[in-house]
Amino acid sequence: MNPLTIAIIVLVVLVIAVIGIYNGLIRARLRAKEALSDIDVQSKRRYDLIPNLIETVKGYVSHEKNVLENVTAARTRVATGGSALENAQAENALSATLKTLFAVLENYPQLKANENFLELQRELSDTENKMQAARRFYNSVVQDLNAKVQSFPSNIIARTFSFHEEKFFELSTIDEAKPVAVKF
Repeated sequence: MNPLTIAIIVLVVLVIAVIGIYNGLIRARLRAKEALSDIDVQSKRRYDLIPNLIETVKGYVSHEKNVLENVTAARTRVATGGSALENAQAENALSATLKTLFAVLENYPQLKANENFLELQRELSDTENKMQAARRFYNSVVQDLNAKVQSFPSNIIARTFSFHEEKFFELSTIDEAKPVAVKF
């Protein structure tokens, strides 16, 4: 084999390797975006459930107006959007206000027996579980992407084509890591 043939084979292998690494980075980045979108979908579902929950609760807990206003304000902050970090912080604040709401509602046995309230409670609990699963999936795919961006030789391709690490979905306190308690 002459040196020119060897050089062409090496070049072809290198080009194939670069294309493979580049496509792997693209897939990882798309999966991270898809996972973030899944969090948004679950967030929207929770966002839509909250007004129904508030309306159901209003008649029973009229003198707990401050708690209901806090939940509504936190829901509004989620709706305003922003960066992924800002959305995560707004989601965490909403979870905290929902925990407060459910803690207050423990003092209202008539409400706990209301069929509409029980259905909303089940839906919200289901949504909270789906949000947790979506957050775990997002962090998993971000870990894959970040590993490819940092490890050799894909880090060379990542830098060349401006791939960046993504931030993990993190909670600021341990209490925020707990799901909203919707059981009575």
